[in-house]
Parts: sequence; C-alpha cells; structure tokens
Amino acid sequence: MIYTMAASVMAEDIQNVLHTTIKMVYSKYYPKEVVDFFCKHHNREHILEGIASGNMGVLLDDQRIVGTGCFDHNHITGVYVLPCYQNHGCGSYILDCLETEIAKNSSAAILDASLPAVFLYEHRGYKTVGHGALELENDVKLVYEIMEKKLRN
Repeated sequence: MIYTMAASVMAEDIQNVLHTTIKMVYSKYYPKEVVDFFCKHHNREHILEGIASGNMGVLLDDQRIVGTGCFDHNHITGVYVLPCYQNHGCGSYILDCLETEIAKNSSAAILDASLPAVFLYEHRGYKTVGHGALELENDVKLVYEIMEKKLRN
C-alpha cells in the first residue's frame, strides 16, 4: 500500500470512500441525522478544497483508493478507511503520514474523534482534552471527543 497526495481527478473516488465508510460505520453508532450531516459535509466541493490545500492524501491498494486523510495546520480533519480495509493497520498508516507532516511545524496534533474512532486514537497515544457538541436536525446532537497527541520533533 502507498499513501500519496490526492489529486483533483480523485475527488469522486475519495467521496465514494468517505460516503461508504460513513454510511456503513457511523450508522452503527449514530442516528440518521448524524450520518446525513457527515455525508453532506463531505461533498465534492469540500473534498476539492482539501485536495487544493495540499494536505489531503489517499491510501492506495493496487491503484484503488481505500482510505484518505487530511489535516489543517496541526488539526487532523479526517481519517477514513473503507470498512473492508479496517483493522488491518490502514488507519494507523494514514495517521503516521499525517503526524509526520504535522510534526514538521508543530509539537502536537489535535483531532475531533467520532465514537467509532476513539479507541484507535487512544491506542495511538491521543488523550481526550475536551468534548464538543453540534446540534443537528430533529433535536439530534452530535457529540465528539477533542483529542491531542504530543509529537516528537
């Protein structure tokens, strides 16, 4: 597997990875309103902005995009891996790549962790430093962990 910078021609495939993962994984943890929120958030325009920033990458398995990661300064804004590739080290590999880039300019990485990802992040040394909540449709609340990890420079 190879992790490489994302290109605009990959936007549709990246969106498919995001939406497939969100629908299959998040629906086990969150109500429909949260799943819909994340799918709307990860639209083509948002993905193209991430690609244009130069901070979005993709994990390739024989030229197939199976995961993606993105950061903004020292904030990891997303790590997604297709469900059939989860629990095989793909998320950790993407995080290794993101943390390496962040460590060039910062001594810590922060992220907003979804319920399904908290254990992965804790296992990698992230600590909860706060909690966030976002009000969605139908009085549904999206609650998440704000996590931080000290990085070695």
